[in-house]
Parts: sequence; structure tokens; C-alpha cells
Amino acid sequence: MKSKNILIYFFLVIAGLSVSCSEDFLDRPPLSEISTENFYQTTDDLRLATAALYGGGPWAEWNYSCYLPVGEVLSGNMAVGYWGDAVQLNTFSITGLNGIMVANWRAMYRIIAHCNTTINAITDKAPATIPEEDKNAAIAEAKFIRGFAYYNLALLWGDVPIIEDNTKLVTSPLVPRYQVNDVYQFVVNDLTYAAENLPLSDAKGRLTTWSAQGMLAKAYLTWAGLNSKGLGQRDQELLDMAKLYAGNVCNESGLTLLDNYENLFRTEFNDNRESLFALQWSPGLGWMEGNMLQIYSPGGAEISANGQPGWFGIRPTMNMFELYTPEDSIRRKATFMLRGDYYPELNAAGGGYTFNNDSGLKKHIVGTNVDNKAPTMTSNSSPQHNSLLRLADVYLIYAEAILGDNAVTSDANALFYFNEVRRRAGLTAVTSIDADMLMNERRIELAGESHFWDDLVRLSYYNSPKAIGILNNQQRVAFEYDENGVVTPNDPFGDITPANANTFTFPLPSIEVTANPKLMEPPLPYPFEDK
Repeated sequence: MKSKNILIYFFLVIAGLSVSCSEDFLDRPPLSEISTENFYQTTDDLRLATAALYGGGPWAEWNYSCYLPVGEVLSGNMAVGYWGDAVQLNTFSITGLNGIMVANWRAMYRIIAHCNTTINAITDKAPATIPEEDKNAAIAEAKFIRGFAYYNLALLWGDVPIIEDNTKLVTSPLVPRYQVNDVYQFVVNDLTYAAENLPLSDAKGRLTTWSAQGMLAKAYLTWAGLNSKGLGQRDQELLDMAKLYAGNVCNESGLTLLDNYENLFRTEFNDNRESLFALQWSPGLGWMEGNMLQIYSPGGAEISANGQPGWFGIRPTMNMFELYTPEDSIRRKATFMLRGDYYPELNAAGGGYTFNNDSGLKKHIVGTNVDNKAPTMTSNSSPQHNSLLRLADVYLIYAEAILGDNAVTSDANALFYFNEVRRRAGLTAVTSIDADMLMNERRIELAGESHFWDDLVRLSYYNSPKAIGILNNQQRVAFEYDENGVVTPNDPFGDITPANANTFTFPLPSIEVTANPKLMEPPLPYPFEDK
């Protein structure tokens, strides 16, 4: 294994990095305007260039068609019918033609291409008059986002192409896949650079060193089990790295959880102190340019942006519903609506909103233009900045890294941060933690935020039978919920194929294999420069 940089107290070195917090983060030019020969001339130009990587076109397709289906439907948290590709995810009948997975692959490589263009343009075009630390910080933003994209590709497909310079594809369009161990190493390299060069704090919505260290902790925690071949001990050195970086965020950042769980998903609290990486969206954007998560709304016109209700009707599964205890009502109500639930913040001008159907998604459903003080908001462009990494996630990563392969832990740090997540939810503290408790807590805390499939893949690396068992014991069906609270499971949307060891890695998109036959060749070791 390659040696890795251990960042202990490194942040004292970069404390001098600072930027203005008064800039309008979303006042950014289109990527087509940024990719010009004379754009990267000042620090402000660099800031505009990297701001364009946080949302808009590069992310819109993924956010619309992959974020909830892959993280939630595939994992068994939610179900949606009348969408054949999503039904394939629900029933484990995914092929290389599945439109959701094709969009996922395409979107991640589109994001990577924009990051590569930005990194290479700053490196090649930015003049010496721009301070070096400003150049490095801008490159660090792009490397964080590129690392995030490759992390997602590794989780879903394992061995994948690694592309650092998209201009080379003009003359050499056929690229090989690289071994998944090297993909994770590439992710760690990008995120380590980001951790070393991003500032301690920045304008709201911008990445910081704590963002990078939190993502590094997650990457190391996942990578630690990769070579266990499904049944065995995780790599202790990698677990220690996960513990180090998560511990830095928990113990040194000064960040704390937002007081109210419900507020995490309201637009007035966009980019709050708990958000470490969030996509940045403007209201009023066109189709496939904005945050389209409102289309998953279970309600009618009275809680829609412009009179057009959602149409996907995604719903919690029976399995997800049964995880919530009566005491865990704060998180349940903020995540899923059940018949009779009242939400004063939705349709506030009309006296609030009472849900009158069986069940439906609440997270990401933010209401009307008036509710959000966003006159230009449409059903295609919610102003919610949905967070892809937040502090509670890192708290639970820290606890898991401390637990490691032990059966149980009463470590003071693990208990403190685990119980902080529970305290915010109104639950009692525990005096010890095991792996099942951690997975259950993560699943409930992060439901509707596209994390549980990642957690299952991470588990499958070192305990494949357990991960398979979780999937095969799920009731992956929606349910009826009457006015008396009686719950009746619905019929499945199709025949559910039993999960097996191959369920956690997906077929390569057929269209990509046709265009690039090298994808079917055995993966290669990646030629890192310092090897």
C-alpha cells in the first residue's frame, strides 16, 4: 500500500487562507464561458470557475434521476412504480440498458470532465500574479468534487476508467478500466490534496478542509474492507486513517449539529453549519439545469412551486417504515409523510398542509414559491441546496472507525458523537455501540439522502453474507396507511430477484461498452506518477 500523508494539525499552516464571504455564490457564468483562453486571470476568475462545479447542468441529471433511485430505491428504503428503470432497481433486475445507471455513469464522467478542465486550465493558464495559495485552493475544490465522483463510480462499478485529461480522448478515445484499489487510491490522493489546500472556513456553500477530511474519512472507511473479499477483517491502517480524519472534523473543526433536524431540509437553512458539501441551486432554471427533487412530491398543487404537482410518487418501503420507533418521530416526520401529518411550513400562507394519502417523501419537498420566498422557483428548480455530506454523517463515521472490527465499543468519543446524533432526534443516550446499532442509526438519520446503498456496499466488502441477508430480509414494498394507523403492505412492483454477491456491482452501461470495447478487457493497475 502506498504511504499516505497524515494531517495532524496541518490546518494551522493554512489558517491564513481567507476569502470574502460577501460574494454571491450563485453569481457564476456558464461553463462554456469559463472555458476560454483568457478567463483565468484573477483570483475572482478562479472563484467563478470553481463555483460553476457545484451545481447546474453537470449535476442536474444525476440529482434528478439517480440521487434517490440509487441511494434509496436500490437500498430498499423507498419504492416507486410506473418507472421501469426504477422498478429494476427495486427488484434487482438491472441490465446494462438501465437508464438510471446509464445516467449515473454519464453524469459522473461529465462532472469529472468539468473538474479536469478546470484543474488543467488553472495549472496552465493562471498567471503568476495570482497568489499560489489561491490557485491551490481553487484546484483543491475541483479535486474534491472529482474525488467525490470517482468514489461514487468505485462504489457502483468497481474497476472504472480514470481520466485526468479529457483532451487526450480526442486522439485516444478508447480507455481501459483500472483496478478498484487504484480508483480508491486516486480518490484518496484527490481528497488529501483538497484537505491540505482548502481553507478552514469560506463563504457559505464553499468547500473547506473539514469537507475534504470528512470525505476522506468516508473513503478510507469504505476502502478498509475492500480486500477482505467479502468475509474477513478490514485493513486496520485504513481504519485508523478514517478515524484520524473523522476525528479531526469532530474534535477540531468547532462545527456542531444544527439544533433542529427538520431545519436541515428547509431552504432558509441552506448551507448551514452542518453542511459540509451541498449542491448549489438557483430557482428558475430550465429542464435538467436545476434541482428537480420536487418532482418526487407526494402532494398536490397546494405544495408545489407553480401549480404542477410531483409525478414520481416515491414512497417509503414497509421495511423502512418499521425501523422507526414511536420515540423517533422527529426524524420520521421530517423524512416521510404519513396520513394525517401536518406541516405548517408547507402552504404556510394557506394555513399549512395536512397529508391525506398513505405515505410519501417529505425530505426535499419544500413547498411553494411563497413558502420559499422564491418567485422564479418552478417544479424543475427547487432552491434547496441538498447536502451530499453533512456533519452527522461524519459523527457516525467516526464512531464506526473507532468500533472497527470489534464486537462492541464503549469508547468515550464514539459514544459522545453517536449520542449527539440521537440527542438531536430526541432519543435517549446509549452506553455501548455495536455494528448493527451503527448501521441502523445511519440508515434512519440519513434516509432520503442517498447514503444507505453506499453503506451496504461498504459492508459487502468485508461481510458479504450479512449485506446479502439485509437485502433479502427486506419488505421492499410500499404500504397502505389508514386513518387509524393500520399498515397493510402492497404487492411488489415485480418479482424480486434474491440478492447475491454480484448484486453490489453493476453491469457496465451497454452504450459505453459499444463505444469503447476496451471496457470489457481486464482492468489494469493505474500508472501513478510516483510509482
